[in-house]
Amino acid sequence: MKCSEFLNELTNYLDGVLDAQTKIELDDHLAWCHNCYVVCDTTRKTIEIYRDSELYELPDDLRTRLRSAIMTKCSAQKKSDPQSS
Repeated sequence: MKCSEFLNELTNYLDGVLDAQTKIELDDHLAWCHNCYVVCDTTRKTIEIYRDSELYELPDDLRTRLRSAIMTKCSAQKKSDPQSS
């Protein structure tokens, strides 16, 4: 299995929705490929951290400033790169 094949199946692997043979192949790949192991482990840990997180409501003034800053940045980007739209 190539790393690109592993990465294509990463979501299914983490969700536990693979058939037995594909799971074995991915487990074998993880056993020897340090880079894919790190990506998989980091992704799994990130999901675990955010899974139990509560939503945090931004204060209205912060939400307004943030939205304004994003819109300004997007507008500037569109003006500087007319082919991006």
